[in-house]
Amino acid sequence: MVDNFLAGSAALFGDPFTIGIFIFGVIGGMLFGAIPGVSMLTLAAILLPFTASLEPAQGVMLFAVIYCTGTYGGAITAILFNIPGAPENAPTAFDGYPMTRKGQSGKAVGAAVLCSAIGGVSSALIMMAATEPLANWAISNIGPPEIFALVFFNPLLIVLSMFAGIIGGLLAGTLFLNNYRFVATSGQSIGVNYLAAGIAFVPAIMGFFAVSEIFVQAEKKAVGMYKAPKLSLDFPTILELWSHKIAVLRSMLVGFFCGILPGIGATLAAFMGYGEAVRWSKNKDSFGKGNIEGVISSETANNAATGAAMIPLLALGLPGGAMTALMVGVFQMHDLEPGPMVFYNSPDLIWIVFAAMFYANLSILFIGLIETKTILHLLKIPFQFLAPMILLLASIGSYIGRGLVLDVMIMFCTGIMGFLLRRSGYSIPGIVLGIILGKIGEQNFAQGMQMVHYDVLEYLSRPICLLLIIAGFLTLFTGIYKALSYSFKS
Repeated sequence: MVDNFLAGSAALFGDPFTIGIFIFGVIGGMLFGAIPGVSMLTLAAILLPFTASLEPAQGVMLFAVIYCTGTYGGAITAILFNIPGAPENAPTAFDGYPMTRKGQSGKAVGAAVLCSAIGGVSSALIMMAATEPLANWAISNIGPPEIFALVFFNPLLIVLSMFAGIIGGLLAGTLFLNNYRFVATSGQSIGVNYLAAGIAFVPAIMGFFAVSEIFVQAEKKAVGMYKAPKLSLDFPTILELWSHKIAVLRSMLVGFFCGILPGIGATLAAFMGYGEAVRWSKNKDSFGKGNIEGVISSETANNAATGAAMIPLLALGLPGGAMTALMVGVFQMHDLEPGPMVFYNSPDLIWIVFAAMFYANLSILFIGLIETKTILHLLKIPFQFLAPMILLLASIGSYIGRGLVLDVMIMFCTGIMGFLLRRSGYSIPGIVLGIILGKIGEQNFAQGMQMVHYDVLEYLSRPICLLLIIAGFLTLFTGIYKALSYSFKS
């Protein structure tokens, strides 16, 4: 493995043009990942036709690098402005933005940079050593029933363990769980066919996070209670990060496990990493209020999923998500097919990609820290100027995905709803959880039931599936008991 890695590194840095492509991918991924609503997928879609003029290794390497740095990029705006650059950065905002409001933006961004690099580098190393055997295990043992059970287990874990008020937490966690089918049916019944595919992720997230936050801060400013976030360039110390070493290791394992599951990837990894941090914490009430472990767990997990997502793609030819699906397009443009034979027919390509992902994750550490020193100064902009800028950016990001004015309207509607729910004490993170994971859970439940011919007993005869469902119900009952006990004591 070491010899192959060194050969891949030599091929990567032996050609000035290939180096230029690598640097472009690193910077482009970070920038597009940090622009709300645009994301790394936008950049990849734009670049896809141009990869036909590149060498196969250069084209696949470019997309792999964008994948690594783009996953990190969205953490910056999530922490500073409560605007996740992508769904996989949504859990980062849960505690990252409260830290900014408390004057700890430097620590939050520093933790995101360091843990993104740690998660990504570790994932790249495991990817090099275990691509084929791990992919074979995942495909043989994990199917739609297990993925549904995983989704079922995790929302209960977050909603019931993290947020006070059992009724409010359950309502928030389930409010949008089936929003796709409900909105599609409602939209078609009133003649709005644009809603046939349901509410898009980006406008809803922009509304619930960015727009609702602007309304909250505007209300505070109107009544004289607004406090501008303090600029902080104090990064977390080595001792602070070392105290969360278990959370980092746990999130690395969670992220890698989610990454090797086709169709899941970094989004579920981020939510599961965050959920596990809540579950194992002795101070659960601190989450959602500025606990640095929330940022650490989310960013470690989503970046650990990037390398793992390449395993089913390269070993078995199965894309694990939207970005790896675009990589299949790069392969096909050069008359190649990802899968086991690529290791024999194009070993140089594989190891250039492996080396590039390793160095791309390392670059997050160095370029990210330099970037942070500059971008944190945006917090100095007065609210009356910053709020319109955020609204404009969020509106563009919501519109650009499908080119629909309706998505901008949805963003403002969800923003108003988020503002009202926050005033009533309901859980915005729980709602976002339902939006993002609801579709995944519903699709995999339907596919799983088809696999077992709608026999529930056979569905539950799968050991991993049964174990996760039992754990989900235990979490539910434990959460209800704790919430009721807390209510009676109050």
